[in-house]
Amino acid sequence: MKIIAIGGGGFTHDTFPELDDFCLNQTNRSNPQIAYIGTANHDDPAKIARFKSRFATTSSARIHLPMSLSAAELARGLDGVDLVYVGGGNTEELVNTWRRNEWDRVLGDAARSGVTLAGVSAGAVCWFDAFLFNSGQGPMRPLAGLGLIPMGACPHYSTETERHAALHKAVADGAMPTTLAIDDGAAVSFENGRPLAICSAAPGAGVHRVKRTYKGTEELTLSLG
Repeated sequence: MKIIAIGGGGFTHDTFPELDDFCLNQTNRSNPQIAYIGTANHDDPAKIARFKSRFATTSSARIHLPMSLSAAELARGLDGVDLVYVGGGNTEELVNTWRRNEWDRVLGDAARSGVTLAGVSAGAVCWFDAFLFNSGQGPMRPLAGLGLIPMGACPHYSTETERHAALHKAVADGAMPTTLAIDDGAAVSFENGRPLAICSAAPGAGVHRVKRTYKGTEELTLSLG
C-alpha cells in the first residue's frame, strides 16, 4: 500500500513541479493512468484544468472523479487507475463527505489492491490517524483521519508558522499521536504505513517527526532515501 503526502505545492498550487514527478515515480509505471479528486475544494474548475494540463504528456489517461459520484461509481471510475491524486481544501469536510458516501472504504480498498494514493494539504493528511486542522476561524484542532497511516500529520509546517506551537501542544497533551509535520515544497511517501522516501523541492524543505516525551515534545527532521 503506497501513499504520498505533500505538505504544500505541486500542480494545484502551480509550484514545485518536482513534487508531481515524485508522485509519478512512485507508481513504477512509464505512463500511468491518473485520477484527480477535488472534494476538499468543491471540484474547483481551475484545479481540474491544472491537473489535466500538468500530466498531459506523462500519463496515459487523466480522469476527474467528481464528488457527486456514488461509492459504486467511484469504484468503477478507479478501474485501471495507477495513481489517485487528492487536492487540498477543507480537510474536515473532505473526511466527513467521504465517510458519509463510503468513499473512504472504496479508496482504502483501492490502496490495498495496489493503487498509489497521493495528495496535497487536505489530500495529504486525510490518510493519517489524525491531522491538525485549520478552519480559518478559531484555534487549530486535531481531528480524526481515515487511519491508513498510523500516526498524525500536519501540512504547511514551514509557511503557516502558528502550526508549530499548536502541533507541539496537541502532541504534548496527548490529543495527537506522534506526528509528521510536512513543509511546503516537501513530500513523503509511505509503504504499508511506514515512511519510505522524501522529496525536497524547496530549499530547506523537509519532514519533521514530533513525538511526546516526558519533558513535553521532541522534534526531529527525517532523513530517508
